[in-house]
Amino acid sequence: MMPTEQDPGSSADDDFPPVSPDDRPGRDVIIIFAVFFEGGLAPLSLFLGWLLSRNPLEHLSWSPRDVGLGVLAAIPFFALFAAMLRWPIGPLARVRAFCDDEVAPLFAGRSWSELALISIAAGVGEEMLFRGVVQSSLAGWLGATWGVVLASFLFGLFHPISLTYMVLTAILGLCLGVLWIENQNLLTVMVAHAVFDLAALGYLVKYRPLFQAE
Repeated sequence: MMPTEQDPGSSADDDFPPVSPDDRPGRDVIIIFAVFFEGGLAPLSLFLGWLLSRNPLEHLSWSPRDVGLGVLAAIPFFALFAAMLRWPIGPLARVRAFCDDEVAPLFAGRSWSELALISIAAGVGEEMLFRGVVQSSLAGWLGATWGVVLASFLFGLFHPISLTYMVLTAILGLCLGVLWIENQNLLTVMVAHAVFDLAALGYLVKYRPLFQAE
């Protein structure tokens, strides 16, 4: 074939055509993937716990009091998250941009039940893995202090959005780890994690666009 004249805005490296919106995975597919991925951490934690002789559900018990404690624990987490979006300082601006440009459009139009499903899957799966298996195993080998510190560090690495985001997530993991040490009921941190995720997603998807429009 004879070479054709390139468009002014194109380059020789443009070997692949741009991906059209129709070629991208639908939001329903992404929602399903998110639920299965987060929920899949639960059986993974059971398998790892079996290998390490650490039952991730050993310290899980039903208690309305501990459910309420988990809800209360999520309030300061959400307050700090909302403050970060309202008054971003330094690198926090990049986290806000990620939330506004990536997370909010991804979950836009989702119902509260869908957001709750994702949040519950994340709260149960991630807490079974990082608190029920990782932190408990590290605490048994190295002591409670190193257990919570290293588990929080790994929890941050599990969310590699950006360095700032990983640091913030590690701090959240540290708070959840300390809460679990003090409370000794995995249900509490599951509820705190799930409620925080639901509140954060709801704020980004349901309320923040209204505030921005006003």
